Amino acid sequence: MALVMFEVARNLRRVQERIRAAAERSGRDPQDVKLVVVTKTVSPERIREAIEAGATILGENYVQEARRKIAELEYPVSWHFIGHLQTNKAKQALELFELIHSVDNLRVARELNRRAGRTRRVARVLLQVNLAGETTKSGLHPQEVIPLLRELVGFPHLSIEGLMTLPPFTPDPEDVRVYFRALRKLRDSIFQEIGVPLRELSMGMSHDFEVAVEEGATMVRVGTAIFGSRN
Repeated sequence: MALVMFEVARNLRRVQERIRAAAERSGRDPQDVKLVVVTKTVSPERIREAIEAGATILGENYVQEARRKIAELEYPVSWHFIGHLQTNKAKQALELFELIHSVDNLRVARELNRRAGRTRRVARVLLQVNLAGETTKSGLHPQEVIPLLRELVGFPHLSIEGLMTLPPFTPDPEDVRVYFRALRKLRDSIFQEIGVPLRELSMGMSHDFEVAVEEGATMVRVGTAIFGSRN
């Protein structure tokens, strides 16, 4: 058990060091990049090891799985929802997560705004963009983002804080640099066209997060590089 704990802590430090190096290579402040430790299918015991080693933001893909873990792990950490969100899970997601990375349609956004309004709070969200147009993945087409944003900026209980993307998997991380760059350019064009400042770019996972940081990621979602391959 002690060896496993050492490995999780060591892996976490290595990821943090790689983030720092990637930020410095691109002339960025490493403090501007947040590490979201992805805990999907990871046991509470191993999550606890990561927290004790310094993890402060945890990301989950499924509401019910997260509910069980959050109840068991009473730590002052931030939980983010990074999976596909269905409308009927909006209420539970708001109760559990500080930030939802994956809003991709008006119906879900409207429900989050409505639910947040009932408790006099603000739902913090990112818009998920499907830059490659993959049919197996959720997300807005890039041309849909600005029209949706024009509607959402009037929602009083919704805070649109940035964009998220999940590019195609390729063995060479350099092959997806174009998608990370495209998300950053989309964020910049949104501000130029409609004046909405989106400070967060959630992009990059275990195999490509360094490239994502070089292209402007403010959040990277890393699980396998910390916990090892999932069963």
